[in-house]
Amino acid sequence: MEWVTITAATVEDAKTLALDQLGVAPEDADIEVLEEPKPGLFGRLRGEATVRARVRPTMVRDTGSRRERGGRNGERSRADSPKVPATTVRDAATTFLEGLMAAAGLTATVESTVDGDDIEIAVRGDDLQMFVGARGATLTQVQDLTRVVSQRRLGDHDTRLRVDVGGYRERRREALGRFAMKVANDVMESGTPRILEPMNSADRKIVHDTLADVAGVVTHSEGDDPFRRVKVSKAPDA
Repeated sequence: MEWVTITAATVEDAKTLALDQLGVAPEDADIEVLEEPKPGLFGRLRGEATVRARVRPTMVRDTGSRRERGGRNGERSRADSPKVPATTVRDAATTFLEGLMAAAGLTATVESTVDGDDIEIAVRGDDLQMFVGARGATLTQVQDLTRVVSQRRLGDHDTRLRVDVGGYRERRREALGRFAMKVANDVMESGTPRILEPMNSADRKIVHDTLADVAGVVTHSEGDDPFRRVKVSKAPDA
C-alpha cells in the first residue's frame, strides 16, 4: 500500500489529515510519527508534526493453521475475508446519506464516482448548510458517520471514501487556491512577506499545496493553534 506523508501543527492534526486523505477509519490505517513539534520557551511548541500513513494491508495467513486454531465462534479472519467491492461500499454510503437528508426533511440528490478504490460522494441540493457547519466541522462528522455505516459495517479495509455536501469542499479548495495565488503574486511584486489569517490544518495544507510548485515563493506555518497562520515569502533565490 502506498504511504502518504502529512505535515500539520500537531501530531493529532497530521493524523486526522492523513486519515481524511486515505479515506479510512483510524483502526484501518498504519500511522508512523516522523517528527513532532519541539518544546520552546514558555511552553510553546516549535516546528510542525509530520506523519506518514497508509491503508493497513491485510496479512496473508496460513489457511491450514487457521483451520487448526479456528476463529472466534467460527468467524473468518479479516485476512480471509473477500474484498468488498467499492460499488457495494458506495451503495451503502449513498443509502445512508439519502436517508439522512430525508430525515432532515431536505430534498437532495446524492451523486458518486468510483475510481478503483477511491469513492467520491457529493450531496447536492438547497439548504444543506446545517450539514456543513462552521468551516466544515459538521461535514467532517457526517463523513465519519458515513464511513462507519458503509466501510466499517461491511468490513471494508480497501476503499478511500470522501464526502462533500453542497459543494463545500470543492468551493473551499478553489477559493483558497485562488486566494493563495493572488497572495503569491502580491509577494513577488512587492517583495514583502504576507501572513494570512489563522486557518485550521486542512486549509493551511491547501495553501501550502497550491504554492508548493510556484516558483519564487516559499510558505511555512507559524504560531500555535487555533491562531496558527501561513506565511508567504519571496524565495531567497527569486
